[in-house]
Amino acid sequence: MFGVTTPALQRISAALRDEFECLVFHATGVGGRSMEKLVDSGTIAGVVDLTPPKSPTCWWGACCPRRQTGSARSSARVRPMSRSLGALDMVDFGARETVPERFSRRKLHVHNPQVTLMRTSSEENAEIGRWIGERLNQIDGPVRFFIPELGLSALDAPGGPFWDPEADAALFRALEQTVRQTSHRQILRVRRNINEPEFSSTVVAAFRSLMGRASERRRIVR
Repeated sequence: MFGVTTPALQRISAALRDEFECLVFHATGVGGRSMEKLVDSGTIAGVVDLTPPKSPTCWWGACCPRRQTGSARSSARVRPMSRSLGALDMVDFGARETVPERFSRRKLHVHNPQVTLMRTSSEENAEIGRWIGERLNQIDGPVRFFIPELGLSALDAPGGPFWDPEADAALFRALEQTVRQTSHRQILRVRRNINEPEFSSTVVAAFRSLMGRASERRRIVR
């Protein structure tokens, strides 16, 4: 999870706690790498990945180390996975003065004195959608990818500072155009914000279906 997707992960882990041993990882460099090592070790039965790595943000100069987590997609390709687009409405920088001058006219949100967030544009989101879609096509195991149509974070919600339906639509469109959907690899749209309870319950139901007899397995939530 990331701060702006925490409510979703809290609900999901609470809903699954009686059936699985739930481990929640923050979407930081250390958190992402730790998750991937556990998946590679073979001790993890399934993954809920709502807040993917933000490697594409390096294309625009952010390169915030905590979000450069590598790719859990390849290491987890044979695991049941429920995934989404959490926090892809933003690019991370440090303090406000660290934002490059070329981005000075962009929509910025000072999260705290150490973190400044920049809203992604339609063009950037289209690139991200294609980038994720290409990697999603490499996953051989069962995966359900959920599109939260009413926003990707706590900031990207109706009335929020990063609410931009057109930019989000570019991300959704590029993802759907890139992914080769199969019976195992499916994209599902949900008319909710990622942090709404109905979105979490949809993810939980799909994950239970993918996992089958859940009480006999162990799992991980990020």
